[in-house]
Formats: sequence, C-alpha cells, structure tokens
Amino acid sequence: MTASNWTVPPFGLGTFRLKDQVVRDSVRDALEVGYRVIDTAQGYDNEGEIGETIADSGVDRSKLYITTKIKPDNYSADKLVPSLRESLDKLGVDAVDLTLIHWPAPRGPVSAEEYLGALADAHAQGLTRQIGVSNFTIALLKQARDLLGDLPIATNQVEIHPYLQNRKLADFARQEGIHLTSYMTLAVGKVMEDDVLKDVAGAHDATPAQVALAWAMQQGFSVIPSSTKREHLESNMKALDLRLSEEDMERIAALDGQGQRLANPASVAPDWD
Repeated sequence: MTASNWTVPPFGLGTFRLKDQVVRDSVRDALEVGYRVIDTAQGYDNEGEIGETIADSGVDRSKLYITTKIKPDNYSADKLVPSLRESLDKLGVDAVDLTLIHWPAPRGPVSAEEYLGALADAHAQGLTRQIGVSNFTIALLKQARDLLGDLPIATNQVEIHPYLQNRKLADFARQEGIHLTSYMTLAVGKVMEDDVLKDVAGAHDATPAQVALAWAMQQGFSVIPSSTKREHLESNMKALDLRLSEEDMERIAALDGQGQRLANPASVAPDWD
C-alpha cells in the first residue's frame, strides 16, 4: 500500500517544539527504528530540517505519510497555496499526504469560508492528498463540513489525553464518521507519574506511555507522540501491539477532568466544547 492510498495512519512521530539538530536527530532515529508517519507544521519552524533528514535517510517517499499544518498568518486566499508550496520545497516533496488548518482562529481576520476554500484549492492543485483541521469544535466541524461539501475532512487533530478526554467532541466525531488524531496524548509527560497508568502498565509488562498511547488508539484515534530519545521512540511504537482490557479502559476513563487543557492560545483558540 502506498502512502497516497492510506487513510490517516494510527501512529506517527510528532515534532512540536523540536528544532534544529534536535529535530534532525529525532526524525533520523524515528525513521531508522521504523516510523513512517511524520507530523509537522509551518508554525513549528522545522520543515526544512525534516526535509533534509528525510532526504538523507534513503527512505522511499512512497513509504512515508507526511502531515503539515498551515499557520494562521497564511490563511488568506492569496497566501495559503504559496505558503504550502514553500512548505513542500522545505520538505523536499511534490505533495504532502495531509494538510491541516492548524487553529480555527475564530476571531481572526480571515473567515473559515476563505481559508477552507483556499485549502480545497491546494487539494485541487495536487499539493496535498488529503485535507483536515486541527483544534476544531463540534460547531466548527459542522461549519467546515458544510463549506467543504463533498471534499472529506481526513482528521481533526485535537488535544486528547487521560486528563482531557474530550468526550463530547469524540462522541460527535464517532457518530459523524470524522476521524480524530490525539496530540499531547502523554500530557507532556504527566502520564509517566500516574499511579493508575503505572499499575495498568505493570499488569501488561508495558510503560505508562505505551498504555496512554494504546488507550487512545483503542478508541480509534491516531497518535503522534514525540521524543528526543531513541529508546523512547522504539518503546512508544510498541503501543501498537498493546491491547488493554475493558477494565483498564474504564480505569483510565475515570482520570478525565483531572488536568487542565495544555494547548490554549487565546488569539486562535475556539470556545471549546
């Protein structure tokens, strides 16, 4: 199966906050241990380093699934497509597999109608194989679907972890057949210290990180954990083979509401569900 035939894969590498040599090392190690999905964004300011690392890796482009996200500064109809072309140049590819609107920016100067129209145009031009959104609420998803018509939303990438389970949005997405990608699934490391997750991990000869990732994937979400350590990259991948019991899932479900939202920039965030 080539990347162009895939729906959004269940597991990949996130690169948020990784810059310069750190992102080069992380992507190189990830590709060497078997990762084939890489998630970046214009706002991460690391597309060039990622592109060079992919080129140096020798991994065939057809085996990779690459996601980038348009930053709010580039939402206007005259900027979105040129900015994506610049991202493709940096990444060293003719097209990415998935392009997302990074933040809805509901109070920003560019309307959803304009930026989603420009994103659809990028798709029509063959610059991205799929399109999607990130940090969209139920109301914004409904609006996006109305504006995009027959062009499917491949995923909505949102913050989901054991302490912020986003159930209202998840239930809506499930009913409507909209895929979700969980980011910050490890709650910026908080899961490693959690007694419930440690206990579940012990019963499966696993790590708390593996448990959190498996918990998200078992609900049908994709995950994109990041790490700067090769052994953690390898370890996180093992979550693909971990199957949690119904009791495990219920115990983790009970952790909801214990943690505040970690990603919530006032200028671009919506009124959350």
